[in-house]
Amino acid sequence: MADARTIAAGMGRGVLAGVAGTAVMTAYQLAVAKARGKPLSTPVPRTWAEAPAPAQVAKRAADALGKGRKITKKQVPLLTNVLHWGYGIGWGAVYGGVAAAVGASALEGGLAFGTGVWAASYGELVPLGIYKPPWAYPAEEVALDLSYHLVYGVSVAGAYAALR
Repeated sequence: MADARTIAAGMGRGVLAGVAGTAVMTAYQLAVAKARGKPLSTPVPRTWAEAPAPAQVAKRAADALGKGRKITKKQVPLLTNVLHWGYGIGWGAVYGGVAAAVGASALEGGLAFGTGVWAASYGELVPLGIYKPPWAYPAEEVALDLSYHLVYGVSVAGAYAALR
């Protein structure tokens, strides 16, 4: 088992790998959006229900904290980006800590990691009512969402391996 310094160093590399993985995932998502004729930037939604999941999470957190913290729909594009990147970087740190402790191959570890992050997103967002369970969506949409996370996972693992 690795010592605390080794795990902390792994988490630091994981942060950098999380940046790389989030960048690759974002580029892939933008390429898919472009190919599907969808907007490449996050528009200001008409209702909160139309906002992307990261912005909805930020809104709920602000509402729960209260004390005058008001988030407007105009802030949705910024909130979406901040939470998307923060989530990706945070999971990168988790990957780095685990990889430092137990080791992992870039491909197999990355695929397992990406699948885990994808499952965690449903585990977090379904109880909040932001997502429906995966079986409630068309299979093609679930597969596309999973592919985003697999690209992210392999990219994080590959960047982590390159930083060793």
